[in-house]
Formats: sequence, structure tokens, C-alpha cells
Amino acid sequence: MVAASYLGTRTPTAYQWRKGVKRSNLKYGMNFAYGGTGVLDTLVNQPNMTTQIDYFQHLVQEKVYQQQDLDDSMALVSVAGNDYAAYLARNGDDLQKLPDFTKTIMKQLGINLERIQGLGVKRIAVTLIEPMGCIPLQAASSSYTNCSQVLNMGSKFHNQMLKQTLQNLNQKSNSTVFVTLDLYNAFISALNKLRKRASASLGMKNPLKPCCEGKEKGKYYCGSVDGSGAKQYSICENPNLSLFWDTVHPSQNGWHTIFSFLRYSLHKFIT
Repeated sequence: MVAASYLGTRTPTAYQWRKGVKRSNLKYGMNFAYGGTGVLDTLVNQPNMTTQIDYFQHLVQEKVYQQQDLDDSMALVSVAGNDYAAYLARNGDDLQKLPDFTKTIMKQLGINLERIQGLGVKRIAVTLIEPMGCIPLQAASSSYTNCSQVLNMGSKFHNQMLKQTLQNLNQKSNSTVFVTLDLYNAFISALNKLRKRASASLGMKNPLKPCCEGKEKGKYYCGSVDGSGAKQYSICENPNLSLFWDTVHPSQNGWHTIFSFLRYSLHKFIT
């Protein structure tokens, strides 16, 4: 939704709601994402990226989107954060196999991206992954004062491999279909900006601290209620100044700040 606003277009229709939308409104595109999903299977029982592309292919075959539509379209791919979240949930602090896991992700992601191109999309932007060590769930160990540099190194390795994968795909097709959007540095820039605001008493004291937290860590989470229906979470005083809403998701303000650093790249991509 934030990306659509920066691109000056309407929010694309969610795939699962497509049947209730007028065909004329489908010209604004389709969102095939499902919350919690990734390139591979994650901890949620929802379609992974491969299946989401199957849905897209089905729409192309049904002529919902014709070749001219595809010629004038672009695909925005933002994926893999949930894959790593699932890896960490399954493996805890054991990061020795993380590089091999990244390679597994990249192999399937390359196949998936080539499929999107093969369906006729001429421009495909892929986001670099955010600094995973700055997610509040990971920064909690330092009382939200510092990012986990080990996990941030994991993000950098992922991004290095992603750039190489896209370069290989472009060389294979002798084109520049694939470009990256530097979500990593946009995220770091947003964090630094909000830290400066905090030091000037114009924002949250610590941008890494989530706005919405469970009252008892490990037992309650943002949105939790007890048996009587009483809220077991608290919300910060100024949500509109926060970077993170909960322990894993940026707030609305956070995403707007992050995307402000991607504005030039986004508009360059569509022109």
C-alpha cells in the first residue's frame, strides 16, 4: 500500500478478493502476497512464492491480463524475511547453516523470478532484504539499544547473492529486466533519521523499541487478551513517531520513512 502511494497508483487488488472486484479495477494490478509466507514453506499454512506465481500464471492463461497489459506492467517482489524468521524459529541461535540456507533460498528465488519474466513481465524490481538484526525481536537482547551485527551480516550475504542472481538472469536474457531496490540501506537511513529525532526529543526515545508490546514477555504479545477479554498489551504514547509497530513489523510511520529513501529509485524504475 505504501509502495503504491509512492508510485502514484492505487493499491493493487489482493488475489483472494479478486472475484468481488470490477474487472476495470484490475488494471491497477494484483497483490499475490500472503502474510507470513516466503520463497520456501514457512511457519504458516499459506501459499509460498511458487504457488503465488501459479496463481498469476492462471490469470494470464485466462486472459485476465493480456500481453499488452504485461508489456506495460512491472512486478515488485519483496520476499525472504519470513523464510529467515522460520529458520531462526526452527534453529534458535544456531547460525552455522545460515549461509547454506541462503543459497537454498536463492536457488528457488532465481527459478521463481525467471518464471515471472517468462510470463511476459518486462520490468521486475526485487527488494534487498532489510537488516534482520535490527528487528525488535532480535534487538531485544540489547534492550533495544543495538542491532544484532551477526544477523545483519546474514542480510548482507543474502543481498550480495541476490545481486549476483539478478545479474546472471539479466545476462541470460541479454536485458535489464531485473533491478534491485535497496531496502537494506533505506532501512538503516530511516533508523538513523528517527534516532536523530529521538535525540532532539522529537520522537520515540529508542526507535528499535516496538510501539505495541505484551505486558509479560514470553506470555503476551501485541494484541493479546486474557480469558476475560482484558488487553494484555500496551501501546506507546506516539505511534505516529515509531519505527516499529510490534516486534517484527514496521509501523505505518516506519514504512513511510523507509520508502521516502526509496522514492527516487521507485520513480526511476517506472520511468
